[in-house]
Amino acid sequence: MAEPKPREADLSRVRTVPVMARPNKVRAEDLAHPPAGDRSFRAFLDSLPSLLEARSFRAVVDAVVAGHRAKRAVVCMLGGHVVKAGLTPVLLDLMERGIITHLASNGSAVIHDYELARWGGTSEDVEAGLADGSFGMAEETGREMNEAIVHGARSGWGLGEALGRALAARQDLAYPQLSLLLGARRLGIEFTVHAALGAEIIHQHPAADGAAIGQTSHTDFRRLAAGVEGLDGGGVVLNLGSAVMMPEVFLKALTICRNLNGGRPRDFVSADFDMIRQYRPRVNVVERPTRSGGGQGYMITGHHELMIPLLAWAIVAELEELQAS
Repeated sequence: MAEPKPREADLSRVRTVPVMARPNKVRAEDLAHPPAGDRSFRAFLDSLPSLLEARSFRAVVDAVVAGHRAKRAVVCMLGGHVVKAGLTPVLLDLMERGIITHLASNGSAVIHDYELARWGGTSEDVEAGLADGSFGMAEETGREMNEAIVHGARSGWGLGEALGRALAARQDLAYPQLSLLLGARRLGIEFTVHAALGAEIIHQHPAADGAAIGQTSHTDFRRLAAGVEGLDGGGVVLNLGSAVMMPEVFLKALTICRNLNGGRPRDFVSADFDMIRQYRPRVNVVERPTRSGGGQGYMITGHHELMIPLLAWAIVAELEELQAS
């Protein structure tokens, strides 16, 4: 008895479509093109392909420029590595130009900022110090910052305000021009700091006061919740290198703001810039806030020391071009 022949699809019956009628995601005009005679930064930006993350990068730049020109908030949230990667001068330039309207960071970012301004160096060898229990035990850093926080709690200040005031009162700073805390204070930009008790080296110091840290950080949480109101209708929130703390804090601050303001802010752009794609930035900064209130979210992946200068320079180039036209 012959074995039954296996069934096969009849390709002669397949329906085809004209290639010119098919929607294409890649078009010839979208491809990259190397600059010819012009080697300017503007020419470099124009040479990028209009595809994938290059297109997203341009969209974030355009959103920041449009938000700035419309006088909407541009909230910049930081993780500590952004400061350690040498990017303070880049952010300060955006602050000087009035582009960044609110800074918010975790506790590690301001520790690095404080040490750079105070002594001109930061970022110890964690593993070497961990071996003998000396990691994070710098006397001056822990004592001075905790004293400032305690004084800030007594004065009703936020954590960022307390540290900024303490630095501004000193006459012995090594590099005051490199401090985001001082720059924000000088320019009248709110800088809120969101601590996680036990997560920062200054919490190991004998001078640490958990109540003062909690009080000043909660004050800053309320200030951030008020600050995100300006995102409504075209603002931008940038999350630069914070994998956990700032995405979590931002989501709650946004909830409070919408609770108090009839569901606003809405219709803003959010963007995460980090070396790898993390869960909390994706859902708490990029996806949930924009899906629940309009707008658009982006994730740009790459090393901070490359991507953040590119972002800043692209924003400035776009603004200068518009001002010149």
